[in-house]
Order: sequence, then structure tokens, then C-alpha cells
Amino acid sequence: MIRDFESVQCSGRARPDRNGASARAASVTRARSCGDGRVAPGRARDWESVSDCGEAAQSTLELLVRKLLVEIGEDPEREGLLRTPARVSKAWEFLTQGYTMDIETVLNGAVFEESYDEMVIVKDIDFYSLCEHHLLPFHGRAHIAYIPNGRIVGLSKLPRIVDVVARRLQVQERLTQQIAEEIQRHLRPHGVAVVTEASHLCMMMRGVQKQNSVTTASSMLGVFKHELESRNEFMNLIATRCR
Repeated sequence: MIRDFESVQCSGRARPDRNGASARAASVTRARSCGDGRVAPGRARDWESVSDCGEAAQSTLELLVRKLLVEIGEDPEREGLLRTPARVSKAWEFLTQGYTMDIETVLNGAVFEESYDEMVIVKDIDFYSLCEHHLLPFHGRAHIAYIPNGRIVGLSKLPRIVDVVARRLQVQERLTQQIAEEIQRHLRPHGVAVVTEASHLCMMMRGVQKQNSVTTASSMLGVFKHELESRNEFMNLIATRCR
């Protein structure tokens, strides 16, 4: 059984507590107030240093990771775990940077006037994201098509849009839809099609434990939603693998 602990004190140690969930909730409050480290709802970064405790360089997130180690029965003072809270904090800052990234900044002006009006496809875009239900990774490939309406975008910007959307807590269905909506919003093309294929560690290393299942999700906007011919052309082209 997982034990209940008070918050990480200024000494960096955790002590057993008998008050259960209320103590855990209070610990988060105390840890956050220790450095006045407020963050916007839904954000998992920009944590303030805990300055008025004895933890000079530790963020609130690091203290919470340390507490997690204690909760699962580990010793955060042993050699292999001494720097784990800092590593995890830095990893989460990277993995959730999509919350603070701006698509307009990512595009960096690489949208150009062009009369081309046939389908543009970029496929097999690798992505990694975190399932919001278990905070475990899911990863796979995204395939994107759009039909320009007088404007095209630099090809490298499509994978960058995927990265921005993927580096948030996600479900695959919403990730797929958000990629399509961002492209539609910034390019205003005749249509956008996005298909994602992914493996979910929450299904592989826990729960049902199925190692070879792949989940596919799609989002079709504009002509791809309303014209079967365009949708079929897209699906046929992404099914053809380059040799």
C-alpha cells in the first residue's frame, strides 16, 4: 500500500503522515507557495525556484517528483536518484513546451502567395506526445495534406505544427483535429486532411497490454470532408510507401 506523506520540508526530507489525501493536497499548496510559483491553468512549466526553503535550486516540480519517489517506496537520497527530480523537471519542460509555443511564431512568415491549387502532402511525420489519462507516452506518424487557395507554406512548417500540438497532454483524436484546425486557420486552404497512426504505452505496458495494436485517427476539413474523390486520393497516396 502506498503510504501518505507530508510535503517535502525545507530540509528536503519527507515524513509519514496519517491524514491521507488532505495532507497530500496541502503539500502541493505549501510547495507552490514556497516560491510563489504560480502557473497558468494547464501549463506544466515556468516553475519558480523555491527560495525561502533550504532547496536553493529546486523548483516546485522537482519537489513533487521527490515526493513521488518517496510515495512509491524509493529513497530519493540514493545515488541513482539524487538528480532525478531535476532531470524529470527539465524533461517535462521540454515535453510540454507546446503550451507556450505560438503557431504564428513557428511559421515565421513562411507563408507565400502561390497559384498552385493541387494537393500537397507531407507524410510519415514522426511525433511523440503524452496521454492525458495516464501521463504515459504515445508515438507514431502523422500524414498531412492541404489544397492551397492562393497560399502555400514552407514544407518544414507542417512537422513543426505537429510538434507544437503534440507537446501537450493529449488524446490522439484531439491532437489530430488540432493539427488540421491550425493549418486551416493559418493557411485558409480549400481543405485540410490529417491522419495519425500511433502506439500507446498506456495500452502496451499496463492495462490490456497489447503490444502490436495501432490506433488511427483522422480529421477532414473543407473539400476533404465533402468530396469523396479528394479524400480517396489522399488516402491512396499516404498508403503508398516510398522505397
